[in-house]
Amino acid sequence: MKNPVIIPLVLALAVAGCSPQKPPAKGAPEVPVLVAAAAVQNVPVRVEPPPVGHVMPVQSVTIRSQIGGIISRVHFAEGQEVKAGDSLFTIDPRPAQAALELARANLQRDTAQLKNAKIQYDREQKLYEQKLISQDEFDTSQATMDGLTGTVAADRASVTNAELNLEYTDIRSPIDGVTGGLQFHEGNVVKAPDDVLLTINQIRPIYAAFAVPEKYLPEIQRQSRSHPLSVAASYENLVGDAPEGTVTFIDNSVDPTTGTIQLRATFANTDNKLWPGQFVQLALQLDMLTNAVVVPSQAVQASQSGSFIYVVKADQTVEQRPVTVGVPFQNQIAIASGIAAGETVVTDGQLRLAPGLKVNSTNAPSATGKP
Repeated sequence: MKNPVIIPLVLALAVAGCSPQKPPAKGAPEVPVLVAAAAVQNVPVRVEPPPVGHVMPVQSVTIRSQIGGIISRVHFAEGQEVKAGDSLFTIDPRPAQAALELARANLQRDTAQLKNAKIQYDREQKLYEQKLISQDEFDTSQATMDGLTGTVAADRASVTNAELNLEYTDIRSPIDGVTGGLQFHEGNVVKAPDDVLLTINQIRPIYAAFAVPEKYLPEIQRQSRSHPLSVAASYENLVGDAPEGTVTFIDNSVDPTTGTIQLRATFANTDNKLWPGQFVQLALQLDMLTNAVVVPSQAVQASQSGSFIYVVKADQTVEQRPVTVGVPFQNQIAIASGIAAGETVVTDGQLRLAPGLKVNSTNAPSATGKP
């Protein structure tokens, strides 16, 4: 048999739990809390959560030799920064130099023969006009001259080709960048154009590619029409200020699989803080709230009816104030309505509070650790 007393007892407890809180009794002990003042500052509106980006070089060049031969000298150290035009490798130039000298000699010989053939042609042309030689003899003279004219032209092309091959023995950097690991060393024989000697990555400037949810696309498009969108990159163990760049590319389609849009930011990277292949966390700023009222994030509490903050009044009692929460920024959050600048809010100890309780307040430590 069920106990008939249980149901009325449960109903009584439920009614008691729904009844409004009684005001604190006089002489109640003060509740120790940490407090901070609501402040006014400019708050950037950023994409949340911060997207993760992949750092990539603006240019990555694979260095190959255009002629085969023995590497006689390497002019750089692995990982060294080089400028466009700096010498990287020297291929043994002696075969190319010998080929150039042979091509020049052939040109000189055939040029002399052409000169002689032209003299012979001019002589036989006069004889032909005087009908002293046959048509066949004249045609043969002209054919000899024309053939040598073509030979001389081919010789000139051979000289040009030989000069190019000699230039190719000095392999130079086409871009400013950082060299990678050597694939071939001094004394190695390289085969053109199959063998890769080196890869150079340009790191100033440098890219960071990342994706953001498509819901941000309209705002990104609107803001980018009027000004470049600022991006800050951070990563673990970063020393100093976060590198700053701007969005320079918005992809022309949304990925239907992930519902994201690909973006790319460009960083000057003058201090080499960003490195190709690195993963970074990117803060993409869409707008700036000017003169926003901000409080520490831990001051905002949640309830079934919405967000609220405990405000310390002049008599050191607390008031539970409903607020409209804006955008977060670092360890603070903007308050759209409900709090005025200069008001004192509770940042720690809220669990022991109720409206009207008196508090013993202590200023909360700042970001530097000082009250």
